[in-house]
Amino acid sequence: MRRGRLILGLIIAAVSLLSYYGVRQFNPVTGETQHIALTRDQEVALGLQSAPEMAQQFGGLDPDPSIQSDVASVGQRIVSQSVAGKTHYEFSYHVLRDPETVNAFALPGGPIFITRGLLKRLQNEAQLAGVLGHETGHVIARHSAAQIAKSQLAQGLVTAAGAAGSDDQSGGQHAAQVAAVVAQMVQLRYGRKDEIQADTLGVRLMSEAGYDPRAMIEVMRILEESSGGSERAPDFMSSHPNPGNRREVIQRAIDAHFPGGVPETLTLGRNITMSQ
Repeated sequence: MRRGRLILGLIIAAVSLLSYYGVRQFNPVTGETQHIALTRDQEVALGLQSAPEMAQQFGGLDPDPSIQSDVASVGQRIVSQSVAGKTHYEFSYHVLRDPETVNAFALPGGPIFITRGLLKRLQNEAQLAGVLGHETGHVIARHSAAQIAKSQLAQGLVTAAGAAGSDDQSGGQHAAQVAAVVAQMVQLRYGRKDEIQADTLGVRLMSEAGYDPRAMIEVMRILEESSGGSERAPDFMSSHPNPGNRREVIQRAIDAHFPGGVPETLTLGRNITMSQ
């Protein structure tokens, strides 16, 4: 009986690994080959289906049409003047009503959201472009689709561990719990990598749209202040790198993109003024 369960666990693990590593797609924006099963059309459909639920979780969309229009205008400028416009995703930019949460989100295929709680802390268009450029970077790098594939692999391995050890109920549960923790830590590591890549892409996208990328460094300062500074959870246990560490990544990306210095032609844009 034990041998049979072990074989079953090995079969489940093998199928999960083959399903993940057997599918490869090249991303021309990042130059990377990714293990992704979803097509771009499927990503777009998934994003459109998920957008209403995302809005509902944060109090719905902000009712101020001028705020929605301003954010959408900056987002569409990024798309129209950068490589993002060549990816054929259906980008849309929205403000969520939530005044307390300080965050922004990207769904697969193009829907992008920023909370009012973050927007009211930003000072100018370039900072907003940095946030939206970062989230747009998640979309064109296909991070959500890649994470979905990794989650499916992790779940398959957790199931395999549970099946292999299930002859002893407590032992099987323990094996599954250990596998789940390992899978979670792997996903956290990839989450940090995705955030760093999105920061780098954000510098590129906002610069191509004519915004001064140094504004992203100020965004990191704002995020650090909002997260409580030193009270924030350690970097290793967070899917988002510490803003202080991200400032270094952003500065390196700026230096690489503009080895001769940031051109004076790039702008911070208009100041952001909104009711609290």
